[in-house]
Amino acid sequence: MASEEASLRALESLMTEFFHNCTTNERKREIEELLNNFAQQIGAWRFCLYFLSSTRNDYVMMYSLTVFENLINKMWLGVPSQDKMEIRSCLPKLLLAHHKTLPYFIRNKLCKVIVDIGRQDWPMFYHDFFTNILQLIQSPVTTPLGLIMLKTTSEELACPREDLSVARKEELRKLLLDQVQTVLGLLTGILESIWDKHSATAATPPPSPTSGESGDLLSSLLQSPSAAKLLNQPIPILDTESEYICSLALECLAHLFSWIPLSTSITPSLLTTIFHFARFGCDTRVRKMSSVNGSSQNSVLGQERGRLGVLAMSCINELMSKNCVPMEFEEYLLRMFQQTFYLLQKITKENNAHTVKSRLEELDESYIEKFTDFLRLFVSVHLRRIESYSQFPVVEFLALLFKYTFHQPTHEGYFSCLDIWTLFLDYLTSKIKSRLADKEAVLSRYEDALVLLLTEVLNRIQFRYNQAQLEELDDETLDDDVRSRVEQGQLQDQILTLALQQTEWQRYLRQSLEVVAKVMELLPTHAFSTLFPVLQDNLEVYLGLQQFVVTSGTGHRLNITAENDCRRLHCSLRDLSSLLQAVGRLAEYFIGDVFAARFNDALTVVERLVKVTLYGSQIKLYNIETAVPSVLKPDLIDVHAQSLAALQAYAHWLAQFYSEVHRQNPEQFISLVSTALEAITPLISSKVQEKLLLSACHLLVSLATTVRPVFLISIPAVQKVFNRITDTSTQRLPDKAQVLVCRALSNVLLLPWPNLPESEQQWAVRSTNHASLISALTREYRQLKSNAIMPQRKVQLEDTKVIIHQTLSVLEDIVESISGESTKSRQICYQSLQESVQVSLALFPAFIHQSDVTDEMLSFFLTLFQGLRVQMGVPFTEQIIQTFLNMFTREQLAESILHEGSTGCRVVEKFLKILQVVVQEPGQVFKPFLPSVISLCMEQVYPIIAERSSPDVKAELFELLFRVLHHNWRYFFKSSVLASVQRGVAEEQMENEAQFSAIMQAFGQSFLQPDIHLFKQNLFYLETLNTKQKLYHKKIFRTTMLFQFVNVLLQVLVHKSHDLLQEEIGIATYNMASVDFDGFYSAFLPEFLASCDGVDSNQKNVLGRNFKMDRDLPSFTQNVHRLVNDLRYYRLCNDSLPPGTVKL
Repeated sequence: MASEEASLRALESLMTEFFHNCTTNERKREIEELLNNFAQQIGAWRFCLYFLSSTRNDYVMMYSLTVFENLINKMWLGVPSQDKMEIRSCLPKLLLAHHKTLPYFIRNKLCKVIVDIGRQDWPMFYHDFFTNILQLIQSPVTTPLGLIMLKTTSEELACPREDLSVARKEELRKLLLDQVQTVLGLLTGILESIWDKHSATAATPPPSPTSGESGDLLSSLLQSPSAAKLLNQPIPILDTESEYICSLALECLAHLFSWIPLSTSITPSLLTTIFHFARFGCDTRVRKMSSVNGSSQNSVLGQERGRLGVLAMSCINELMSKNCVPMEFEEYLLRMFQQTFYLLQKITKENNAHTVKSRLEELDESYIEKFTDFLRLFVSVHLRRIESYSQFPVVEFLALLFKYTFHQPTHEGYFSCLDIWTLFLDYLTSKIKSRLADKEAVLSRYEDALVLLLTEVLNRIQFRYNQAQLEELDDETLDDDVRSRVEQGQLQDQILTLALQQTEWQRYLRQSLEVVAKVMELLPTHAFSTLFPVLQDNLEVYLGLQQFVVTSGTGHRLNITAENDCRRLHCSLRDLSSLLQAVGRLAEYFIGDVFAARFNDALTVVERLVKVTLYGSQIKLYNIETAVPSVLKPDLIDVHAQSLAALQAYAHWLAQFYSEVHRQNPEQFISLVSTALEAITPLISSKVQEKLLLSACHLLVSLATTVRPVFLISIPAVQKVFNRITDTSTQRLPDKAQVLVCRALSNVLLLPWPNLPESEQQWAVRSTNHASLISALTREYRQLKSNAIMPQRKVQLEDTKVIIHQTLSVLEDIVESISGESTKSRQICYQSLQESVQVSLALFPAFIHQSDVTDEMLSFFLTLFQGLRVQMGVPFTEQIIQTFLNMFTREQLAESILHEGSTGCRVVEKFLKILQVVVQEPGQVFKPFLPSVISLCMEQVYPIIAERSSPDVKAELFELLFRVLHHNWRYFFKSSVLASVQRGVAEEQMENEAQFSAIMQAFGQSFLQPDIHLFKQNLFYLETLNTKQKLYHKKIFRTTMLFQFVNVLLQVLVHKSHDLLQEEIGIATYNMASVDFDGFYSAFLPEFLASCDGVDSNQKNVLGRNFKMDRDLPSFTQNVHRLVNDLRYYRLCNDSLPPGTVKL
């Protein structure tokens, strides 16, 4: 190697060249290779030591430290002990000499490299590693450096990465835990001394005119007056150095609290000190001073001080998030809450100069976030524990939370607080359910708070009270935050569809209404009497619009033109729309056991809703001209649509009303339903705006499906709809509406009437009517059969596709809505559909190459199989399956999967889903199809998709194979009662062995592929087959497959390819091994270790010895994870030894 000086110059020029913007990528690669080769040389570290002490070039220093990092983490085992000693002594000296002058990122990297050495060598070869850190902290000159070292040690040693053996990880944790008390004592000392030193110099402000307010609530929160006095001290002004040291100490504490257990080593004085610093966040004076003094230095200082508050709250939240609280720590917790609520009171205090909101606006946003996190943790984790303390004033706490919630400066902050109230209401609801005897006592304690909450939340959604804020909410675009979380895969499917369709305004309204509903559940009478009058007020305005409607040449016009009046009307209509949603949301609290008790309230609501919907339809407010059409027209349409939706929410109440009165005097009920239908019918027209049309259709479906009155079909309004839908000359409704109306009409005829015996159901008439309805709906579709065989021109083909799409979407929906109903309903449905089903089957071969049509047809057949397979009968079902099996040849499957993209794959997936329904059918009817279903799967579909990386079709195929095994176990294992009684013949006869083995092999292969969803699904299937059918115990599995599967699962763990499933893989490995523990320990484990490459025989012996012969699940899975971790660790060590090293 060249001289050190020359090497340094060369390295400096290389580094400058590498980072110069004119250097080509090609040249950068050459330099990178050169640097890597240099780092690999034995003894390169000596040069790096010289570079570090002699250069001022940041790039060179960073490179040299990377060489050391690589040496320590990957090659340390092979470094001679003399060299290790030298490195251990030189690097800390270097740090001490230069830590004041080094750039912070170089200094931090050097700290990390020294901590990495400690991770490997402390205490055996580097016994003073931790003592040195403690000394650095105790010496005033090096306190900041010591704190950085301490935090890095906590990060790297408490939860180390996997490049250590499990035994070493456990040893390090124990060593650190032994030091915790000392460390916490030191940190407390630092923070206390800085606080005390600066408190003495802080000028005491004159008593403020409002200082009397800290009396009542505080004395009840803080038992000792001294504590209150302590927290009332003025906040000291810190110099920059002290500020820096405090922030480092708080960062250390936050990290320590993340892993040390709660214990008495976290002393009251430490907690009090942390709270002192938490006050920095809620002191607005800090910011004021920085702005008054003007200089940028001061404003940075102000931000830093705010940051101290944020860091202190992070420490508190780390402690709060621990669910497991030892008895001796409970009192400390209580003290923590008391001190935090002192801060909460400070934040929400009103005085002459400030409203609460302006005070919150002045605080650091991150501080408010941390504080809200604290409140959430308090309510979700600790409230049940603390509520029982008589000295803890929960009601006063709620009063503070109330102020805090309704003065939040941002919408996000307000949402987060609403979440906390939701948690509290859930807690209260579950507490009442578990202690019904104390229900009244519990409720009366919180009643005032809940009524206040309800009123304020309702005010917050109304423009009348909150216009400025509500105008800021976006009601056009769907929420971006939701989109980004969807893209990151953080939202579950069912939340997803709800969230994706929400704008910011809708989300705001929905979260508010959830709180209203939860209060309604606890205090129904109060909630109703708060909400209904507000609804009534806005309804008066809406119903009064009739007097302003004038007839003009082109139609009707709303004669309200003054700008101010239009604005007030806009606000009133928006509020009415929100309140209608609120009333709809509460419908569930009027039914069931409380129906009679709350009957009058519900009746009042339903009568108003029926009146409002009819009024809207009669004076056709949706078609009216207005002075500000872009604003008022959507408002009027929305109110009309929401009134229909709110009425729909009361369908279950109407159904219960019907069953209570149908024998006595149903006049009131009949009048409600008839009037509602009068409101609906004029809206079922292609000329009505879609939003309103769909609301009307949904209400019609609910009346037909949920309420089901006998007289529905005889009401002229309903007959009108029948005529409109079956008359081909009228314009067809948009797809969605057409499907809904057809579902409603079909259900009117098919669903059994409630409260009537079978003999009075009039099935014969209804059956005839249903047949003619379906016949009218499918007229054009059935005519396709005759010319399906003819080749079609392009235009004609497109028309045909439209007919197929329109008809099948309606029929599929009708079948789906009937699938869970009585046999009679399904029989009638199938009779009406029979001809259309046969037409579909005849058309299928003609469209086999049009994957969009095939997709719709298979959707229809899948729905038929799921809902009406019994009614279709065996011969016809066989004919359908046979047709499909003939059509889906190997070539056709390949074409669909490989060349037609996602639609083609969807077609095959639906076909496999149909087969899933078939193989699940009990009894012998479809058993003859099993061989051809299995051969289709294993010989035709599987070979096409096995090698493809894309997950398409795989999930459906494996589900089908699982269903084949699960529901047709005796196809493979003929078990007889006799055999199981005679112990001697314990083994079952095996049939179709080759097919069983092929299926199992396919499952095994799937575990070698990267798709984690498929892996999880298939592992679950195997485990289910073992639970239900004892799969792992079967002779064929035990003797030829068991340990192959265990081997694959262990390899997956070693390669870390499916790390998210560690736990599931561990349990499955145990379930397989437990079938034959003796074989596992005596044969499999030694063989597995023998076949492991990258480890020597001595290491294999250690791995084998460390795997204890435990037979219980927790110990076994722990052994598995230890084996995997240590195997990876040994490979890492061995890879990093210099070539030719002799291993002893």
